[in-house]
Amino acid sequence: MPTAIKKGFPHFILLVYVGVILLPFVFIIFSSLKESNIEIAENPFGFPVEFVYENYVEAWVKAKISVYFFNSLYLSFSSAIVGVLLSAGTAFALTRMRFISASKWIYQFVLVGMLIPGNVLFIAQYLLVNKLGILNTHWALFLPYTAGALPISVLLIAAFMKAIPGELEEAAIVDGLSSVGLFFKIILPITIPALVTVFIINFLGVWNEYLLANFFISKDALRTLPTGMVGFRDSFQTNYALICAGIVYSVVPVLILYAFLQEKIIAGLTAGGVKG
Repeated sequence: MPTAIKKGFPHFILLVYVGVILLPFVFIIFSSLKESNIEIAENPFGFPVEFVYENYVEAWVKAKISVYFFNSLYLSFSSAIVGVLLSAGTAFALTRMRFISASKWIYQFVLVGMLIPGNVLFIAQYLLVNKLGILNTHWALFLPYTAGALPISVLLIAAFMKAIPGELEEAAIVDGLSSVGLFFKIILPITIPALVTVFIINFLGVWNEYLLANFFISKDALRTLPTGMVGFRDSFQTNYALICAGIVYSVVPVLILYAFLQEKIIAGLTAGGVKG
């Protein structure tokens, strides 16, 4: 086999794989811009005869995609931010504050949370949320989302913090910094790659979450995008163009976020594994 073909074959396989993965999404985009179901059925993968951008306007306004979209956006953003701050503080206490004698056992206890599937806790979470009187409010989602992300978040941030040289802490303490100052002025800025990684992972997890949002929220005005899309599908099941437009609204923000920040994700996941 010639060298050029031998080297190019893996790339060809990857291109075919990418094409297979993107094909359904291309179908969704083209269908969302077509005028009727007949056009979608007769020419599913072809360009629209006429680009009907009104489908996106109608889906955004008439089908209340805008309401579901912003509910998901602020829930995802707020829970991810709070989760990052809590995880960073916990990881700092467990990895950099050596005077905590039980830090090793606390760290192991936190990581046990990764072994428990989230669905196993569903009934307990429902009963707790109901007793707190926050059922059918966004607090019913914010608290489980934030708490559920802590184990993996602490693991990633702690792995990064362990790789920070201890000399930095010693120099900061000599300069008179307290533990709080050390955390906010020294450790936190250095840990930004891991913090960005944790934020993105938590954001995407909340953005795509369906089970809790479906059972804890019944008010239509409070629904998130995944649960709102189910009602949207039932209401507009005969209009495939509108359904496809709604799918694009739910997928594109995630694709954009990952496309621009994928390097940060990789850096945050790998940086803690190498000590300089």
